[in-house]
Amino acid sequence: MKKYISIIFVFGFLMIFQNCSSQTATDPSAVTALVNSEDFSFHAERATPTNYDVINVMGSLPNATASRILDLSGSNYSIDLRKDKLEVVLPYFGRVFNPTYGNTTQNSYRFTSKDFTVTKSQGKKGKWIVKIKLNDQSSVDEINMEIFKNGKAFTSIRSNDRQPISYDGYITKNEEEKEKL
Repeated sequence: MKKYISIIFVFGFLMIFQNCSSQTATDPSAVTALVNSEDFSFHAERATPTNYDVINVMGSLPNATASRILDLSGSNYSIDLRKDKLEVVLPYFGRVFNPTYGNTTQNSYRFTSKDFTVTKSQGKKGKWIVKIKLNDQSSVDEINMEIFKNGKAFTSIRSNDRQPISYDGYITKNEEEKEKL
């Protein structure tokens, strides 16, 4: 009987490790093709604010964790990079130095840019660094993306009027836009 329990126990652990290793990951060649095409979407799963006032408020909420990471899964927050257009829809948690009172649309990153430059470089281990310099946005200066071989990505946004914030997520191929009739 003890022999069967140990066999079942070992089999259970093997199944758990098998499930952990089968997490979805993108093929490295597909990631390279996406980055080279400059036509992909970054989907944010977590936000990491740098302002400790926000972190202290988050920690004081009931049932809150002690970490400073905000879970964004289930939301549709993304950065869509195309050859001629950049669409950003991301939340912002932090201190704004020049607030616009009464205008709640300026509280997050929601804009479309048509004048931007993209600079790409690849590191030794296959990690891509994508820098997007915005020329037609007054508040956002630069968006930096670190894209790893498995499709996971780390994005940080540097603004002129806000504290920096970073996001964790993954990249996917852009969906084809349907023409408006």
